[in-house]
Amino acid sequence: LKRISGVKFKDFGGDYELLEEIGRGSYSMVYKCKQISSGNIYAVKVIDEMQHDPTEEIQILLRFKGVSHIVTLRDVYNCDGKVYLVTDYLPGGELFDKIMRQKSFSEREACAIIEVLATTLNTLHKQMVVHRDLKLSNIVYADTNESPQSLCICDFGFAKQLRAENGLLMTPCYTAQFAAPEVLKMQGYQKACDIWSLGVILYITLSGRIPFATGPDDPPDVILRRIEMGPPRLKESCWNSVSDAAKRLVLSMLSVDPSQRPTAGEILNDPWIKNRNSLSNRPPYSLQLPDPQTVKATVAGFFKALKASPQTELEPVAASFLAQRRAKSKPSNKGSNNST
Repeated sequence: LKRISGVKFKDFGGDYELLEEIGRGSYSMVYKCKQISSGNIYAVKVIDEMQHDPTEEIQILLRFKGVSHIVTLRDVYNCDGKVYLVTDYLPGGELFDKIMRQKSFSEREACAIIEVLATTLNTLHKQMVVHRDLKLSNIVYADTNESPQSLCICDFGFAKQLRAENGLLMTPCYTAQFAAPEVLKMQGYQKACDIWSLGVILYITLSGRIPFATGPDDPPDVILRRIEMGPPRLKESCWNSVSDAAKRLVLSMLSVDPSQRPTAGEILNDPWIKNRNSLSNRPPYSLQLPDPQTVKATVAGFFKALKASPQTELEPVAASFLAQRRAKSKPSNKGSNNST
C-alpha cells in the first residue's frame, strides 16, 4: 500500500467517527461513518489485511474515481492491520431491496437498469478491468428516488486489472498491438463472467425468479448441473408477456459458452436496448416470492455455488469447464458435418 499515492498511514478514528454497521463480507465490514471536520456522512469498508490484500481494489477505484455509476473512493487509511476505504454513502439501498419492495418491473424499467449497468461494464472492460462479483447486493441506488440513473456498482473486492504474461497491465493499446491470441482469449473469458452475471440480473428483473436455484438449501453441485444443461427454457407463465427481444437477449447472456455471450458494447446496441422507449411500461408479472431473507439467502447461495466451481478464476459460472465436459460426453460422429 505504500506504493499507492494518497494512502494515509494514521489512525482512522482521528478523522472519522464510526457509526452503525450496514454490511459485511467474508473479510470485511461496512459501516456508516461521519467525517469529524465536516460532519458529512460516508460509508467505510474495513478490511483485515491478514485475510485480504486490497491493493487491486484501491487501484481500480482510484483509476475510475469520478466515473458515473462507480462508487467514489474518498479516503484510504492503513493502521493496526486494518485498511479503511471511505466511499460515498449511497442512501437509496440495494437493487435487491427495490426488487423485493416493488414486486414487479416493467420491461422499460428493467431495460433502463440493464442499460446503465452495461454502460458501466463497457467502460470497465474497455480499460481491461473486470468486476467478477456483479450481483444485486453490489448494485446500489445513490439517491432515495431509486432512479436507474442513480445506480452505482460497488464492492470491487474481487475486481481485477487484466495483465499480460509479463505482469504489465493490459491497456487497450497494449492489447491491440502486443497481446498473443491466447492472452486475448483469456481476456475475453474474464469479461464474459461479468456478462453472465448481468444476464442473471436481467433474468430476475424480467421474471421475478432466480435462475438455476430453487431455494437457499440447493447444493452447489446441483446448481452447477442445472447451469450445465444450458440456459433456462423460459417456459414459466411469468415469461408469457415478456417480449421475444428481451428473451433473446437474456438467453444470449446466459450462454454456457462464454465466447457466445455478447460483449457489453454489443448489449448496448441490442434492439431491445435501442428501442427502450417503445417497450411496455406495464409490469408483466407479480412477484410471488417468500420473505426477503429467504430470497436473499437463495441468491447468496447461488453466487456462492458459482465461486465454488473449478474455474472460478476465469469463469465463475464454470462455463468453459462445463462446455468441455459436455463435449467429452457427446458420442463421436465423424461422419457428420453438422455443428452443435
